Amino acid sequence: MATRSPFAGRAGITLLHDVAMAAISFPLSLYLRLGENFWLLAERFFWLGFTLFTGLAAVVFALVGPYRNVWRYASMMDLTAILRAVSLTILLFLPLLFLATRLYGFPRSALVINWFVLLFLLGAPRFAYRLLKDRSLANLFERERAGLSSVLLVGAGDAAELFVREMRRDPASAYRIVGILDENGGRIGRRIQGIEVVGGLADAETAIERLRRGELAPQRLILTEDLSRERIEALLAIAEANGLSLARLPRLTDFHGGDAAARLALRPIAIEDLLGRPQRVLNRAPVERLVAGRRVLVTGAGGSIGSELCRQIAGLEPALLVLLDHSESLLYAIHAELAAAHPGLAIEPQLCDLRDRPALDRAVEASKPGLVFHAAALKHVPLCEAHPDEAVRTNILGTRNLAAICRARGVEAMVLISTDKAVEPASMLGATKRLAERYCQALDASVAEGTRFAIVRFGNVLGSSGSVVPLFQAQLARGGPLTVTDAAVERFFMTVAEAVELVLQASAFAVGGGRRGAILVLEMGQAVRIVDLARQMIRLAGKTPGRDVEIRFTGLRPGEKLTERLFGAAERPEPTGLPDILQTAAAPADLGALERELDALDALARAGDGDAIRQALRRLLPGYATSGAAPGAISPSAAARFPA
Repeated sequence: MATRSPFAGRAGITLLHDVAMAAISFPLSLYLRLGENFWLLAERFFWLGFTLFTGLAAVVFALVGPYRNVWRYASMMDLTAILRAVSLTILLFLPLLFLATRLYGFPRSALVINWFVLLFLLGAPRFAYRLLKDRSLANLFERERAGLSSVLLVGAGDAAELFVREMRRDPASAYRIVGILDENGGRIGRRIQGIEVVGGLADAETAIERLRRGELAPQRLILTEDLSRERIEALLAIAEANGLSLARLPRLTDFHGGDAAARLALRPIAIEDLLGRPQRVLNRAPVERLVAGRRVLVTGAGGSIGSELCRQIAGLEPALLVLLDHSESLLYAIHAELAAAHPGLAIEPQLCDLRDRPALDRAVEASKPGLVFHAAALKHVPLCEAHPDEAVRTNILGTRNLAAICRARGVEAMVLISTDKAVEPASMLGATKRLAERYCQALDASVAEGTRFAIVRFGNVLGSSGSVVPLFQAQLARGGPLTVTDAAVERFFMTVAEAVELVLQASAFAVGGGRRGAILVLEMGQAVRIVDLARQMIRLAGKTPGRDVEIRFTGLRPGEKLTERLFGAAERPEPTGLPDILQTAAAPADLGALERELDALDALARAGDGDAIRQALRRLLPGYATSGAAPGAISPSAAARFPA
């Protein structure tokens, strides 16, 4: 374990404070006992007594250790430690002073006064600091209580202190906290609510072994704060090696209402935790201005992104929320959910296909939306490869239908939800979404006023329909194997809730005066290797990769790339001033020429001519390479198995 001086940092400052208080308490106690004649009566023994008392206090405080406790979490346990240290100092001082001076002229009652004075000088600043921070005395009084299951906390912050305190208060608590690991290492050797900070994250295995030797072996690691993906992965490996389970507390923002058990119920480590993305506090005011009081229509309302858009928009008090989807079952489900959650909200379900322009026009004309979020699309790479005509008719021509109707009906803004697969596309999905981007860019840049066409591009969302996470979960439920296309495949991931929050932020930015023709791109963080994701999901299930559950490599499917990018080679990322949202604005295409190309593509799609569709897309999108044709993008084994 990394060694750290017990007098380092704030602990050393606290020790100096306590010794200074001891030095002050000695003359103050004599003055309170002797009054104005203090110096005349105490001159014979003052300096000897002062030096002896201060030095003795320094030794006792360093050994007993009340200075190790963190002032931010001062409690009755700290008062107990102070009582012990002060009493021991007084008890040792009396015989030492007797040996030195025979207590000649020294008033014995001054020691009793000194006990009270020093107790006050040490305790008052601590509890005043705690009171200042909490603005309450309630947290100063907890009961010490042993639990049944030994746990080691990871994180030495507010959540850890709250968990320790609540576990002591709760008579039904099943946990005994045996130690704390500090992420930053700044509190090693100190105590929080009497629980020692036994090391940093780098010392986790050594700390576990030391606790085991002291018959305090932990049975579980509990995360009390957000950590990076790499650190959570390292803790998972440590937990696995030591036969421990790994869980986490709810975030502090989730601590609300109910009893302690409900508020502090442990949660399993979710795959979202492995993204390592920090929680950001977003500015909701622009989003509320965008949505509140408006009539809003969401296409693809029953899908993963569309349904989450509907949930978040419903909470922003629109005048009307229109749910448009061509799937009866998905439309029914999201309508029933929102109607139950928001009984006072006007919600209108519309069963409609984007490719049916007259029906789509009737739906938009009837609901008269001011804001349209276009999330509907065909999104499954292999299916789009196998059915290029369907991908074109939905992703390109359906988008054109909606955009034309929005312009004709005076819709204020239409927001296209796009994907990182549109960047230098290697798949039919990516190519059709890229052409939809170009079309909306051209529309937005073609006029200085009228309907705004915003484009928001981002990568994969966890748990979306057809994504790898539900696939892995289903395969785990069957006992494996987990299928990964290639060991080098990596993707960007974001939770669906975070993605939609940022989509709404980006939309408010675009509609509120953002640059015309720009594409707004969500910052996705670091790409995640799919094989690593598979291994972590196996570990989260309490199993060992390769031993309990096999990972099988199947080769890349048609249209898949090893890696995705958020910006093309010709696209320059630019800041928007919003956290996690960038923008890029390449030269827009000529709208008239693009319309003619789309008419020709429409005819090819209706004829079902897949080869001609691919040729047309290669002509329209110079960066588009069909399956197996992009150097380095498709694995050779997959190219051999799936010839273009």
